Amino acid sequence: MSAHTARPASGAVRKKRFGLRIAFVAVLLALAGGVLGQFLYFAHQISTAKVPSTVNADAIVVLTGGQARVSEGLRLLEEGHADRLLISGVHPGTTREQLAAVTSSTMPLEKASVDLDRVALNTAGNATETAVWVQKNGFGSLLVVTSAYHIPRAKAELSDVLPDVDLIAYPVFSKGLELDTWYTKPATIRLLMREYVKYILARLRNTVRAMN
Repeated sequence: MSAHTARPASGAVRKKRFGLRIAFVAVLLALAGGVLGQFLYFAHQISTAKVPSTVNADAIVVLTGGQARVSEGLRLLEEGHADRLLISGVHPGTTREQLAAVTSSTMPLEKASVDLDRVALNTAGNATETAVWVQKNGFGSLLVVTSAYHIPRAKAELSDVLPDVDLIAYPVFSKGLELDTWYTKPATIRLLMREYVKYILARLRNTVRAMN
């Protein structure tokens, strides 16, 4: 009797294990599908980003990472879209003259209208130094100038430290980076995937900090 009763029990265990494996695989697939869906939405937001119709604010911040960003920020200042500009993340050894020389603007980087942040080393640092600058000057609205793919993370970091300031994203589109057909460009796909991971990590870090 013991031999006969052991077989059904063993079969039941195998069926249970098989069912657990199926459930585990289903959960993994669901999670993977959710992550993929979120990434596709993230990429869609970036690929369809547009320059805002209203670009007037109290001040402008440029998050360094390319010559085009600084040139665009200076152009906006020169055209009167704001009265003051912060260039955040400038290398300690870079002078105002050197910055002006690599931009397409004819406007000098005068201390009366352009401030340089030489402390920030990353986007989180950009946000921290920008918050100090904004609060010191009492600005209520801010044009955020950075690359289009960097906008979500930049806004996530800035909104965490400046919750009461109106942030107006101003995307800069890099030459050679065809965001509208990103899904056909392996290099652009990798760029967006890296940026998506950094964006998620920034959101998680800000959430944990808020809970503490």
